[in-house]
Amino acid sequence: MESVSNEQATVPATMRAAVYRGVNDVRVETIPVPQIGPGEVLVKIHTCGICGTDLKKIHTGSHSAPRVFGHEMAGTIAAVGEGVQGFAVGDRVMAYHHIPCGECFYCRKHTFAQCETYKKVGCTAGFEPAGGGFAEYIRVMDWIVRRGLVKIPEEVSFEQAAFIEPTNTCYKAIDMLKLQQDDTVLVIGQGPIGILLAALAHRTGATVLTSDLYPERHDVAAKFGLNKPLNARQDIVAETKDATAGRGADVALLAVGGNALIQVAMDAIRPGGRVMLFAATQHGKAPFDPAAVCMDEKTLMGSYSASVAIQDEVSKLVLEGPRKGFDLTQLISHRFSLEDAVAAIELASHPQPDSMKIVIQPGL
Repeated sequence: MESVSNEQATVPATMRAAVYRGVNDVRVETIPVPQIGPGEVLVKIHTCGICGTDLKKIHTGSHSAPRVFGHEMAGTIAAVGEGVQGFAVGDRVMAYHHIPCGECFYCRKHTFAQCETYKKVGCTAGFEPAGGGFAEYIRVMDWIVRRGLVKIPEEVSFEQAAFIEPTNTCYKAIDMLKLQQDDTVLVIGQGPIGILLAALAHRTGATVLTSDLYPERHDVAAKFGLNKPLNARQDIVAETKDATAGRGADVALLAVGGNALIQVAMDAIRPGGRVMLFAATQHGKAPFDPAAVCMDEKTLMGSYSASVAIQDEVSKLVLEGPRKGFDLTQLISHRFSLEDAVAAIELASHPQPDSMKIVIQPGL
């Protein structure tokens, strides 16, 4: 295979990648390894999780083709560009794919996901930047290197580190809620994100009720100390009120994308309670009782994507997690090679009772 080199490393000229070619059309192909410029690094991917937002883009055609998706990623620096400071070839890292400018109106208001720079993806395997983690190598652009590249200690696995970005998104939502120890929180949905939300809520000292259709998922949740499962096939509003002296939960977190469940969540909280939408990432209409917001003083709120303000806290939490009872690799149910990426995406798109976080590992 022909190789190209920069001043610090030699890397292949081509690589394998799962390329999005159109709606529901992903193909494993050979493409060029992306070239890096000044201030940038090239990362060889070890692990990349499949996120629900990746699936939404693949299935709805919301983004132009071709692209390489995947953003929950960790790997090893294979090359560094001129002027890069603090990182070297061989460093184990994870990369955020969004980092805000830090100066605009939205950054000053700490609404980082609305910053125009944040909306620009800063990692790519080639083509239009889209994360690129479903490939052997990614190019990490300069503003991400400066503020969104995190070193992984030798004793921490790439799999654990790949959870830093999704943990940040969940931590952000929990942080916004400012939970109290006497709060009761209902988390609707116990996929990997639902369990992450519930586990982080549990760490605040709040009482956490978890709702899901599948006992297999409650079994995984129990590994994180979540021991108050509700059967989603039953009346979870009634069950929540039974658990709260008839009042309803202080907070309901909606971790599945179903607009009909917004009303369920609103019904399950007490007067003055809050509903946090976490998975409602597609536009549509969702009727709910406006009098519940006005007269019952219930609050409907949302949280989207990660926050640069909590990066250090989240990195510490995840990287210290395995030795402090927060081993997120327990959420991984399936590991696929890059050659089997299409099968991985298919399973993630049609989750089964025993499927949780699905990861792609090019080295398999």
